[in-house]
Amino acid sequence: MINAICVDSEPKVIRKLQKQVKGGFFRDSNMIVGRRGRGNNWALGYSRCTEGTEKSLVERTMESFRHELERKDCYTGTVLLHSLCGGTGSGLGARLCEEIRDTYPAGYILTVTVAPHESGDTPLQHYNSLLCLAWLQRYSDGIILFQNDEVMRRAGEIGVKKVLTVSGVEPPVSLPAMNSHISSCLAGLLYPTNTLRTRSAVSVGLEPWEMIRTLCPMSTLKFLQTAHTSRRGTAFWDRVASSVAQSVPRTSPDGRTYHSLSLLAVARGSQEKSFLLSQDSVLRKLKHSYHCVPWNPFPVDCWTGSQKIFDSSQHSHSLTVCSNHSSTADLIKKVINRAQAMYDARAYLHWYKRYGCAEEDFQAAFQTLHSVVEEYSLLGKP
Repeated sequence: MINAICVDSEPKVIRKLQKQVKGGFFRDSNMIVGRRGRGNNWALGYSRCTEGTEKSLVERTMESFRHELERKDCYTGTVLLHSLCGGTGSGLGARLCEEIRDTYPAGYILTVTVAPHESGDTPLQHYNSLLCLAWLQRYSDGIILFQNDEVMRRAGEIGVKKVLTVSGVEPPVSLPAMNSHISSCLAGLLYPTNTLRTRSAVSVGLEPWEMIRTLCPMSTLKFLQTAHTSRRGTAFWDRVASSVAQSVPRTSPDGRTYHSLSLLAVARGSQEKSFLLSQDSVLRKLKHSYHCVPWNPFPVDCWTGSQKIFDSSQHSHSLTVCSNHSSTADLIKKVINRAQAMYDARAYLHWYKRYGCAEEDFQAAFQTLHSVVEEYSLLGKP
């Protein structure tokens, strides 16, 4: 049984999950659902509103969270998965991050955050993204940020290699394929490694928290990007590193060179020793491709794992790279600019004020994200 709590304001997704996952994986008390959605409204998701005499989703979730912690010998941190678009993912996600930080301040909080498509999923997504990102910046220790457009592109590249079409037309990218790519990235980063095992070869689950210490040495810079690639057959690690390096953005639209504050590479496969022989050249290539800042004395870290986590029946190997990269500021700037245009036009603000989100909250969110963009713009300066 896994230590997970699944929360949604509507029962449909959670009920479907219960049917798809084998029985006994989730405690019934940890499957928490509401009776109605949150209207794609951050403020409604964030608020403590109740449905009749029922406890709020926040209270029910924190109660299950406490019970889960009481079963443990030691609490080290929480990994929170959510989206930025809808009211539940952005508003409730932000509220839970704040509640966990206030209630258990000694533990780490690592969030896995999915940003919506730039073309638009809902008219309120820019407000929701603005407010949620500001809350995560204040209350979390690290933010693994996935952008739907980028995930779709990378999942599409994988699909093209696997599916040959007679017409030459690229097959459409499905939602399961996008979810599979995100899952592969997270498994590559967070699954136990040999590097962080104890002397008795026991894994104590340090991977998420060591990743935060490695990649987020500055509290003002905590947005992380992930790239992942896997191969079958004999491990040629230089080729795998080149495949990852090709996906790294080099310059911004206005010509500025991107920089990386820190970098973590996780190599997995049965041919672990072959990676150790190529480790120096692989890390040099990654350090150059990600343009690590010169003033960080230890910008690159590396972990290895011998256990295959994707296809145990095949000779396979994978390389997952997570970086604190300045290109994240481009997404944040787009969120700021689009939310600012709506805010200046006073569009939809009454929907947020209705549930207690004041103009001061918007102003503070703008200020918080502007400071993040400014900090990332200083990365390449000595």
